[in-house]
Amino acid sequence: MKVVVFDLDDTLYEELTFVRSGFRAAAQFLSEVLEVPEQELFDRMWDVLMRDGRGAVFDTVVAHYRGKPVKGLVRRAISVYRLHKPDIALLPDAEDVLERLKRAGMPVYIVTDGNKRVQESKIKALGLAERVKDVFVTHRFGIRHAKPSPYCFLKIRDRERVSPREIVYVGDNPHKDFVGIKPLGFRTIRIRRGNWQGTVMPAEYEADVSIDDLREIFDVFNRWRN
Repeated sequence: MKVVVFDLDDTLYEELTFVRSGFRAAAQFLSEVLEVPEQELFDRMWDVLMRDGRGAVFDTVVAHYRGKPVKGLVRRAISVYRLHKPDIALLPDAEDVLERLKRAGMPVYIVTDGNKRVQESKIKALGLAERVKDVFVTHRFGIRHAKPSPYCFLKIRDRERVSPREIVYVGDNPHKDFVGIKPLGFRTIRIRRGNWQGTVMPAEYEADVSIDDLREIFDVFNRWRN
């Protein structure tokens, strides 16, 4: 391998830590408006998340205390959530792998979907701009270039002047991370953690190799060389 590309959420750090951090910020904001203790609001947000998923956490919480949805207040809470300074950290295996790749002099990139400002705040909080060669937030190029689009991967290929077989992408989501780039010859590794840890998809959606710890990528590289 000549180039390594990582996904961000649930690959290099645990995404729920960002959600928890954002809920803390939103609870602090809503506490003053709703006159409800921050911890009570946070606990209710978390309960709704665990029960119903992310779709309408703030709508549900605000409606509980106001008796009806209040769209303006919900929008402000969402804005606080998105723009807060995240309290997040790289996972230990990610720390180790990034340091080892840096010592080896291998170019490292990140390709991640999501709101541009949110993803950029995560990158800053994790100190990743100093650890990798470049970060591609796909939404900067238009939503049509979000994964599974190979657009950003092809830009990396062209920048590094290598073939797709010399680039490996490490991600966690088999619904979109690999299906667009495997047919083009990119190597793919799935890290089994996060929301999709137990998900099984048809072969065309799955990575070439699955691992449980990012440190295993070096064993995979050695097998591919041999």
